[in-house]
Amino acid sequence: MSKIYTSALESGDAGTVARLAVMAQMRLALAQINPTVGDLSGNARAVREWTGEAAVAGAHLVAFPEMMLTGYPVEDLALHSSFVEASRAALTELALALDSDGHGDLPVVVGYLDRAPYSLGETTTPLPQNCAAVLHQGRVMARYAKHHLPNYGVFDEFRIFAPGRDLTVVRINAVDVAIAICEDLWQEGGPVAQTRQAGAQLLLVINGSPYEEDKDDVRYELVARRAAEAGCTLAYLNLVGGQDELVFDGDSLVVDAAGNVLARGPQFDEDLLIVDLDLEPSTVKATDSTAEGIVHVTISDTPTPTYAAAPAVLAARLDPVGEVYRAVQLGLHDYVRKNGFRSVLLGVSGGIDSTLVATIAADALGGQNVVAISNPSKYSSQGSQDDAAELAANLGLDYRVIPIEPMVSAFLDAVKLTGVAEENLQARVRAVIWMGLGNQEGHLVLNNSNKSEVSVGYSTLYGDSVGGYSPLKDVPKTMVWELARWRNAEARRRGEKPPIPLASISKPPSAELRPGQVDQDSLPPYALLDGILRRYVGGNQDRAELVAAGFDAAVVERVIGLVDGAEWKRRQFAPGPKISSLAFGRDRRLPVTNRWREHY
Repeated sequence: MSKIYTSALESGDAGTVARLAVMAQMRLALAQINPTVGDLSGNARAVREWTGEAAVAGAHLVAFPEMMLTGYPVEDLALHSSFVEASRAALTELALALDSDGHGDLPVVVGYLDRAPYSLGETTTPLPQNCAAVLHQGRVMARYAKHHLPNYGVFDEFRIFAPGRDLTVVRINAVDVAIAICEDLWQEGGPVAQTRQAGAQLLLVINGSPYEEDKDDVRYELVARRAAEAGCTLAYLNLVGGQDELVFDGDSLVVDAAGNVLARGPQFDEDLLIVDLDLEPSTVKATDSTAEGIVHVTISDTPTPTYAAAPAVLAARLDPVGEVYRAVQLGLHDYVRKNGFRSVLLGVSGGIDSTLVATIAADALGGQNVVAISNPSKYSSQGSQDDAAELAANLGLDYRVIPIEPMVSAFLDAVKLTGVAEENLQARVRAVIWMGLGNQEGHLVLNNSNKSEVSVGYSTLYGDSVGGYSPLKDVPKTMVWELARWRNAEARRRGEKPPIPLASISKPPSAELRPGQVDQDSLPPYALLDGILRRYVGGNQDRAELVAAGFDAAVVERVIGLVDGAEWKRRQFAPGPKISSLAFGRDRRLPVTNRWREHY
């Protein structure tokens, strides 16, 4: 018997005892886990394993995230009928496997890819749907299709899926559980309003919600508001893991109708979040038919016998900079592992960008799986070379020094280049070395460019822009320094030696491709540049708005010109983890061939 029940009985409060006597307990397990797109058998195996853990924990209902069985997002894989059919077959097989595992009596909610007849004008055709299923005793007992299909930012589900129309409510141990999927929660009305209409006691929402800065606060405010609108407890279960440019941060939470947080899962880690709920048993007469867009399915009308509730779990929150670091680390880890690589390779110069990327890679994969190549030229300072060597020693990297001067000189003897062309040649020779060793030894080559550089085209195409993955692609230069300081501070907090040499953080950034070169020779100071970029790229503000905000008109015009003229370079960049509300690539789609310019 839980503490609240015991205290009520001991106090002799008849009103409280009467109220508690009609409460129904439910132990809910939210499996915040990391699937892989397309790995139907592996994802199904994970469902079976985590369901087993939930059963051991005494759960009455276990849920898995959006599109768990197929991974998320599947994008145009959903348009392949063979993939849809494989998902449907895998769901049926999973239901049977759970039953054979001895967990048939434990209801399991799992996201998957389905299809359904859909009317398009005068014709009806089968279209894919983003669905959730309830599995019980070897059968698919209920099905729900996502109603609201996002068509903004990184999402284009409206182009791929057919929307659902009905709300599914499943009665489990006398508690009515309504089911919704991700965007259904972000839109007014729809399944949330139907949940109140149905009189459900719990709204279970399975999600594939990507991370971006400060999104945990936005999610809580949304979940609390929707719980009040639904008039019931709301459980928000989110994916965790990296998928191409997207990083899913978990951060699952459960709130009551008043917005009080009952439980919260960790950020960026897999977890089985267990929460004991005291809910009112349903008084609605349930049927197995559709009425007013609400489908009722009964698994059990019998309330759970009273039991001792477990303590609530409220995972600690990361600070804002720590969130970004973990997001980039997880994105890199999963991109490498899910694409079959064992190790990565990158150029290290002693500068802040390559230093941070190497540190993140070592944290994600282990230093022994990171090959760091130093390619000093005749312009490379001894200090930078020493910083690169110190970093490699601190992280335990596979460190190699390959000077490029002999190769550059041989090329210049054959093809006379000067100025910027000669500077770019050095970057391209380095890239040939990285790509050659990557091909020879099977490493994924990492790109070290940050968002500020990518914005203004401050990179050499087929030089320092090469690589299969770009961890800092959505990280502004000013944040690069913040992340480096955070990582060193985190090491001190753990009682460890800070890995990043202080000189790499404090010295002026430079490509070191000519004598005395620093980035500010050709760019505004990074604090100023990032302030403009945040508004122009991230906020879509025009020249007039930027000038009105206090930025110098000449600097604004220069930065805008650089950004607009670099689209062709950005199209050729490697993918990188999205950490902002607007990242290059899927978030921001501008034509390369484009004569429009801001009017000065």
